Amino acid sequence: MTPSTFAILIPAYNEALTITDVIDSALAITPNVLVVNDASQDNTAELVRQTPALLLEHEHNRGKASALLTGFAKALELGVDCVITLDGDGQHDPQQIPQLLAAFAETPQNMVIAARLQNRENAPKARLIANKIADFWVGWAASSPIADSQSGFRLYPIDLIRNLKTNAVNPSGFVFESEVLIDASAAGFGFTFVPIASCYPEERRASHFRPGFDITQITLMVAGKLLRKGLNLPGLVKSLTKQPHIANGNP
Repeated sequence: MTPSTFAILIPAYNEALTITDVIDSALAITPNVLVVNDASQDNTAELVRQTPALLLEHEHNRGKASALLTGFAKALELGVDCVITLDGDGQHDPQQIPQLLAAFAETPQNMVIAARLQNRENAPKARLIANKIADFWVGWAASSPIADSQSGFRLYPIDLIRNLKTNAVNPSGFVFESEVLIDASAAGFGFTFVPIASCYPEERRASHFRPGFDITQITLMVAGKLLRKGLNLPGLVKSLTKQPHIANGNP
């Protein structure tokens, strides 16, 4: 897959400590790097302007969900085949992007998710437990086992983005990224998971993830979808009895 067929999207809010390094690493993969500055209060925007990345700005802070949608809209204008999302805090390694592209080439009807399945002991305990709870609920609603529902390191096929019905009513990126999985499954897209190591760099801003609050918001969103589906008990069975499709592993 050539560099002109995909874009890297980086939503950014107060990422001055890491954004330059993240952009430089992304630009080494493709010239199509989009950064959505969600009204940062530090000098994130100024740092982005010093790079060749395309800067998209929100006048007011609207949350990660809206930042992703802004980037998706621009990617549609660029005519790329897929969009790869990276967090701006440096926890994702752009050098692993070729693995996501290779998985996409094998399963073009699937979202590809870089799942933190290696060295999971590195993750903060509260966050690991919260992620497992989210995986259960999202997998149930999506009728599919989900290996890492909270990973922001993903490849979105452009057909999924084009038909995305999920909106940004809830500004939480964690709720949005969970809801996208459910809506993708409903639209006929599957999931491929590329195992990566858990990485939490010391030189970065504090995580935006609030285990108790965000998992409650995700659970409420999922509960609403399940109630509208009559609890989707067949989906629960599928999510618990099937194995996730791991790249270069057993489906």
